[in-house]
Amino acid sequence: MSEREILERVRAGGLLVAGQGVIVLLSGGRDSVCLLEIALRIVGRADLRALHVNYGLRDQSDGDERHCVELCGRLGVPIDVERPSARPERGNVQAWAREIRYGAATRIARRTGADVAAGHTATDQVEGVLYRLASAPSRRALLGMRERNGMLVRPLLELTREETGVYCRERGLDWRDDATNSERTYTRGRVRGELVPALRAIHPAAQANVLALVEILRDEAAVLDSLLDDVLQARREIELTRLRELPAALRRLVVQHLADVAAGRPAPGIAARADDLAALREQGTASLDLGSGVRAVAEYGMLRFELATGPAPVPAAVRLAVPGSVDFGAFEVRCEVGPPERRPGSLDRAALGPELLVRTWRPGDRMAPLGLGGTKSLQDLFTARRVARSRRVTVPVVESSGEIVWVAGVATSERFKITDATREAVHLSFDEPRRGRGRDTT
Repeated sequence: MSEREILERVRAGGLLVAGQGVIVLLSGGRDSVCLLEIALRIVGRADLRALHVNYGLRDQSDGDERHCVELCGRLGVPIDVERPSARPERGNVQAWAREIRYGAATRIARRTGADVAAGHTATDQVEGVLYRLASAPSRRALLGMRERNGMLVRPLLELTREETGVYCRERGLDWRDDATNSERTYTRGRVRGELVPALRAIHPAAQANVLALVEILRDEAAVLDSLLDDVLQARREIELTRLRELPAALRRLVVQHLADVAAGRPAPGIAARADDLAALREQGTASLDLGSGVRAVAEYGMLRFELATGPAPVPAAVRLAVPGSVDFGAFEVRCEVGPPERRPGSLDRAALGPELLVRTWRPGDRMAPLGLGGTKSLQDLFTARRVARSRRVTVPVVESSGEIVWVAGVATSERFKITDATREAVHLSFDEPRRGRGRDTT
C-alpha cells in the first residue's frame, strides 16, 4: 500500500475531518509521527496541535522530546509538552503513564472542543487482545479497542505497524524507536517478540484472523447488550428470583454490567461470582465484597451493587424557598407553585409556611401519609416501600414549621393535601442525576 492509499484509507474512516480540532498524542514513534502528518493533510494546520509527554523514565526521553518539538516546528504544528514531576514509587508505571497522558489531553480537549487522536494500529490491536486473553478471562477482553471512545479517536486502527512505517519512509519522516517495546522484560515485549511470531508460524493469517474475530464478537456483543436491556429495563438492581431464572451466561452478563455501572468503570472479575450472588438469601440483608472496589447487597429480595467505600455521607439540612430549588446530597429538590392538582408531591400552599426545610430522616420521625390513616413512622414507611437501609439517610425529607410534609419517593402528608378549597398548590419533585434516573414526584 502506497502513502497515497494509506492517506485515503484514513480519510475514508471519517475520524479525521476538516474543521474538527484534533490533538495528536505524539510519542515520536512511527505510528504517532504517521498520524500527525496524516492529520495535518486532512484536518489542516489551524485545527491541529500535538501533545508530547516526557516521563523521564528512559535515557532517551529528552531526545524523544526534542525530536517531537523539532518535527512539529518543521510541520508548523503547535505542540504542548507535559513533564510529570515524579513517577510513582509503587504501582503500575504504565497505568500511571496512561493516566498522565490522557489526563493532559483531556484538559486541552475540553478547553478547545477537540478530539484526542491516538496512533494505535491493527498490530497494537492484535497484541492487546492476545495479552488480555491470557491475563483477563472475560468476553470484554476480546472486544479490543474501538475506533472512537468518547473524544478519543484511533484513525490508524485499520493499518498495520508495517504500513505506518511505509508511510513515514515515503514521506521522508524520521521517527524514534523505543527500545523497551522489544525488551523481553516487559509483557508487551514478550507478546510482540515471542507470541505474535509464534502464531504467525502456526498460520500466516493469524493476525488477520484475530482481527476478524474481534469484529464478529463486537457484532454479537450488540445482541447481548439488547438482551441486557430487556432484562434490566434501565434499572440498577434485579430481583434475586429473576436472576436465578436467567441462563448462566446471561446471569454473568447482568451482574457484570450492574457492577460496572456501580463502579463507574469496568470492574473485572465480577461475572465469575454470578452464582454466588444468585444464592444470596432473599430475607433480611446480606452483602458481599467482590473486589474491584465493589460490594453486592441483597435486600428485600433485590440485588444491587455499590462502591465498597463505607456508608453514604449524611447530607446537611438546607432551606428551600417557595418556589425554589436546592441541592441535597445527590439530589436536586424542586418546589414549584401552580394550580391545584391532586398528584403525588402536591400540597396546599395555604397550609405551608413561607419556607421549607429539606433534611435527612431521624429515628423517631413520624408523619400522616396520604391515604393510610393515622400516623406512621418513617422507618415503617421505608420498610413498606423497600427503601434500602443504606439509602435512607440520603432520601430528602421536607418539613414545614417542624412537621414532615413530604418524603421523596415515599409519601405525601395527609394534613397538607389538596382539597376542593385549595386555591394554589406547591408541587415538590426531585431528581437523582448521578444515577441517571428521571424525575420522581411520589
